[in-house]
Formats: sequence, structure tokens, C-alpha cells
Amino acid sequence: MCLLALAWLHHPHWRLVMAGNRDEFHARPTAPLSRWADAPQVMGGRDLRSGGGWTGVGAGARMAVVTNVRDPLASQAGPSRGALVADYLRGSAAAAVHADRLSRVAATYAPFNLLLADAQALHFLGNHPAEQQQLAPGIHGLSNGALDAPWPKTRRLMDALGTWIDTGTSSLEPLWTALADEHRPADADLPDTGIGLERERWLSPAFIRGDDYGTRASTLILIDHDGRGAIHERRFGPQGAATGSGHLHF
Repeated sequence: MCLLALAWLHHPHWRLVMAGNRDEFHARPTAPLSRWADAPQVMGGRDLRSGGGWTGVGAGARMAVVTNVRDPLASQAGPSRGALVADYLRGSAAAAVHADRLSRVAATYAPFNLLLADAQALHFLGNHPAEQQQLAPGIHGLSNGALDAPWPKTRRLMDALGTWIDTGTSSLEPLWTALADEHRPADADLPDTGIGLERERWLSPAFIRGDDYGTRASTLILIDHDGRGAIHERRFGPQGAATGSGHLHF
């Protein structure tokens, strides 16, 4: 993922609500949302180059989602960050236990932010800088920077999720609309991640259009207190052309 907002123990019905966008090169081979053939307990899209994922749901309604951390000076070597999602969802360890184990080898990966949820807790693990914590109930946001960093697109998506909860609607359309947001903030409000102003501007909306790179998928995950819910996906090609959608219930 490159942008997400997540409500944890903050909705009267849903234990967890996650709304996020995956931005990636359009040429990178990707499988749509499905149950994985080699791990049927895992539901999510899949990166066919490395075999990992960016977000999904596993047995016991456990959820994982990863973003990279934008730093052009940081090494991009190491294991695939998609494995961070896949390994948790394939396994059965509690979020806290898995986060503790992973923290010992987190430095071997390229910069990442990782959220792991189970029925009891939501844990954050990052390696650039090294950070681990259990998150409190509320709305949290991530893009390609620090947890809850006030990047304009992160704040707009968090606000949209909060408004959706406050209105009490069951329609998902306001969340899809927020993920499709192409608002570009003022230059003074942009983060400085070392990639230059033009690229900061291009990457500043929630939804990114481009011939070679852009938003490939929008995903919604909803899990109730009994571990039931659904994962929804909308997929896009070059210049944001819609290419398909799907959903799975569990």
C-alpha cells in the first residue's frame, strides 16, 4: 500500500475498517483479489513477481497491511516487503507475538511500515526508524512516511473515514470516493521526502494517474467483533482506467 486509513475499535459494528490504495508500476504482474491457491486461508491481491501481498485477511480474521517508506537515500535491498503481509496471514501467531519476532530481523528489509491485527490487538512495526507499538482505539493513517504523519492525503482519508463512521451509513460509496480523491494540496503543505517538488506534487493525491505508475488497486476491509466481514477491491490500469473489481466475504 501507499496510503491507508484504519479505524480500530472505533465503529459501533466493525472492529476494524481499513481503506487504502496500492500505487505501483503498471507493468508489475499482479493477481486480483482471491483466496490464494497455496494458502486458502489468505484473501487478498497478490504480487506475482515476489509472491507476497500488500494487504489481506487470514484465518481468524487477522489482517495485515504494509507501506514502504519514501527515502531515496535508503537501501532498497533485502527480502520482499510483500512477504511481511504473506508470512503473517499464512501463520497463526498472535499479532503481538509475530511483531516481536519480526522486530529482530526488520532491519534486513527495505524501509517499511506494517500493521498487524488480530481479534485482540492492532500492532505497528516500522524499521525506518525502528519503532514498535500497540495502537490505541481510534483512527490511524499511513502513507510513505511515519505512522499518523500529517501528510495532506493521509489526513483527508482519515477525515473521510471518520465522517463515514459519524454518519452511520452502511454504504461504502463515501469510502470509495475518498480513495478516488485527486485533490492536490498547496506546495507549502507537501512533505519533503527528498524526491523533488514535481514528484511530491504528482504523488500528493490519494489517487494517482500515470502511464507507467499509478494507483493499481483500492481496497476496503471490514471485520466485525465476531470475526466476520468482507474485503473489497477495485482495480485500475494506466491513467486510472478501471479494469475490474471483486469482493470476498468471510
